[in-house]
Amino acid sequence: MAYKITDKCISCGTCAGACPVSCISKGDDKFKIDPEVCIECGTCAGVCPVEAPVKDDENND
Repeated sequence: MAYKITDKCISCGTCAGACPVSCISKGDDKFKIDPEVCIECGTCAGVCPVEAPVKDDENND
């Protein structure tokens, strides 16, 4: 499952700069992850200061 960015996002851009496949971009109110490009490496989750990126499954809305 690809990662998604929750509403915890503070739009700092740290995750986008760290993503090895450049699947993260600035959205209207937070950054967003393209699930078709995400390789599920977890780098975004590891660098985020507010733990906004999470695995996109039915338990994380």
